Amino acid sequence: MSFSDWAERPYSSLSGLKPLLPGLALTATTAAVALAIRSATGWMALSPLILSIILGMLIRNTIALPQIVETGIQFSLKRILRAGIILLGLQVTVTQILSLGGSALIMVTLTLVATFLAMRLAGRLMGVDRQLTDLIAAGTSVCGASAVIAANTVVRGRQEHVAYAVACVTLFGSISMIAYPLLAVPLGLDERAYGLWSGATIHEVAQVVAASFQAGDVAGQFGTISKLTRVVLLAPLIMTLAIAMRSDAGADTGEGQRVSTPMPWFVLGFIAMMLVNSAVSIPADMSRHIVMLTNFLLSMALAAMGLQANIGKLRAEGWRPLALGAFGWIFIAAFGYAALKLFGF
Repeated sequence: MSFSDWAERPYSSLSGLKPLLPGLALTATTAAVALAIRSATGWMALSPLILSIILGMLIRNTIALPQIVETGIQFSLKRILRAGIILLGLQVTVTQILSLGGSALIMVTLTLVATFLAMRLAGRLMGVDRQLTDLIAAGTSVCGASAVIAANTVVRGRQEHVAYAVACVTLFGSISMIAYPLLAVPLGLDERAYGLWSGATIHEVAQVVAASFQAGDVAGQFGTISKLTRVVLLAPLIMTLAIAMRSDAGADTGEGQRVSTPMPWFVLGFIAMMLVNSAVSIPADMSRHIVMLTNFLLSMALAAMGLQANIGKLRAEGWRPLALGAFGWIFIAAFGYAALKLFGF
């Protein structure tokens, strides 16, 4: 039985959980260190997800890991990841999304869809691996590292693909976080328009918060809500990707075998949690703990990916994926600004 098969099995007893403990302890410790680093620096824009994959890669490429940790790492890549994505739904409500207004919702959605499709086309023209293209496109158009790891449940790229995609969205999202506040006045954007532009086009949630609130509370609120709208759109994007890939896999392979593509039913859990959060008022203290738990679980999943990523293979991907990330960064900023003006913001 492979480690992947083992990670998919139900765990109904302590004896079934025992083989997972070493790997879970490693990914949990890595995630905890990442969270501690962010807490120590006091810089909330420093994503623990990104820190986790960096730490995981450092461990993977400097230490020979024992075989005993593999089952827990695989469990983190599958079950822990899905649990974290489902809990993301508790960070947004239907009311928040609708508060943007119809024009803003259309603008955000158009920007996301146009960016994803444009990057897919550009990736094909540039000769970038299709799986890596989809991961970079998802991270750029939706919500950074969270979108990359969610998309990979369907795309099934190598861990090096995930690491490269996360590096791309981190690099260009960080540049946006610094550059956007300097562009608000030259581009003639008021607080509302600047917040919408930031939320619709900057990669990570933390980067949006850091950039948008520099222009005031109104900008920060619109930036955060428009960004959360993109997070919600992660669910239909992943389902669409899965359906498209299952359709592509419908034809027989050269050996006469069908290619299996998983259907990400866990995104329905994400939507269900959003609806629960919309219908029930969750106390502020509990909500903060849920956010912390979500970040921790997703950080464990990123740590697991880093623990399986080979830096040598990462370098072998070359410059084209980085150029694709740069193209996506420019495209989403320009398209988002054009859409903003088109809709009269």
